[in-house]
Amino acid sequence: MFNPTQADVRRFLCGVHAKTAAQAPMEAIETLASLWIAEHPEYHADLQDADAAVARNYDDTPERSNPFLHLSMHLSVSEQCSIDQPRGIRQAVELLAHRLDSLHDAHHVAMECLGEMLWESQRSGKPPDGEAYVERVQRRATRN
Repeated sequence: MFNPTQADVRRFLCGVHAKTAAQAPMEAIETLASLWIAEHPEYHADLQDADAAVARNYDDTPERSNPFLHLSMHLSVSEQCSIDQPRGIRQAVELLAHRLDSLHDAHHVAMECLGEMLWESQRSGKPPDGEAYVERVQRRATRN
């Protein structure tokens, strides 16, 4: 199982950004990442320099979101939906995207729910509850 470090993830996303600019061939996961990067032009400056990206501490600038965490969460939600794991997440995100008329906005909501699940898992010391995560996304998809 692949378990990338923070530096690996940052170098990967910076590399994808560079490949996109150079119109270089990409692997499937790079193409997916490039689509999410394109949705976030506000992060492009952060992706210009891999060494600076690896060195940067986003905890020192809490008023600013961490583009690498944000883009990684988009990739996580995309992967979860592609394999429907946890079970039901694909349908929940699709329903949410339909309700919001935006896959991008649906991802942001799912990312909030994912963050809540991870926070609760860390706080309680229990494994992440995928079923509760899916239920949260479903509730957001069916809100009036």
